[in-house]
Amino acid sequence: MNRIFFCGDPHGRFVHIIEAVLAHRPAAIVLLGDVQTPEPLEVALRPILDRTEVWWIHGNHDTDSDADYDNLFGSALADHNLHGRVVEVAGVRIAGLGGIFRGQVWTPPYQPRYPSAEAFLAQCGKGNRWRGGLPRKHRSSIFPSDCKALLQEKADVLVSHEAPSCHSHGFRAIDELAFSLGTRMAYHGHHHEHVEYGEDEAQRLGFRPFSVGYCAIRDELGNIVRTTNVGEDL
Repeated sequence: MNRIFFCGDPHGRFVHIIEAVLAHRPAAIVLLGDVQTPEPLEVALRPILDRTEVWWIHGNHDTDSDADYDNLFGSALADHNLHGRVVEVAGVRIAGLGGIFRGQVWTPPYQPRYPSAEAFLAQCGKGNRWRGGLPRKHRSSIFPSDCKALLQEKADVLVSHEAPSCHSHGFRAIDELAFSLGTRMAYHGHHHEHVEYGEDEAQRLGFRPFSVGYCAIRDELGNIVRTTNVGEDL
């Protein structure tokens, strides 16, 4: 299998990713959200763009500011956003679900307040709109329609910013999505910690879950390429 690196929340730090790609030459990398690139993503990752494919999903902090949003969603790599679709990456079908659950929209297992971004926008005052559309903050909120778009798909791997239920702050909605997709593995970021889920969790869920911590990297088999502790000087 061609190597794929799954990269935990970089929060604007990319040296470790560039070094890992130059050292190991993976076929592709997938950023698991909270990218917060301080410049357009293609500029931040310029040293490796001719060495590997770059794919990503967004996290909650990628809508913190206009710059966070524009440098990711408006970058030359905007079409490599995996959110809400399945793409074959280095021979592996990967499904993506970016963003987080927010109470103003939907916090599973409770019923959603709004089924879609369009429904939210219809009830949103004009003064709350951003660039004529959804408020910037809620462009990183998960709507039921985001999950629904994937329910008819099949994939080998699910990447999400939110965690499945094996994490203490995870959600069964992620389990259900992964199961519906028929995935054998799922990778998540968001929580900035290294967690090793046991075989019992994999048997319960029907797929192997992997957490990828802050600025950490795992490969397509779940092996650790790099671990990082929050606060470590990168």
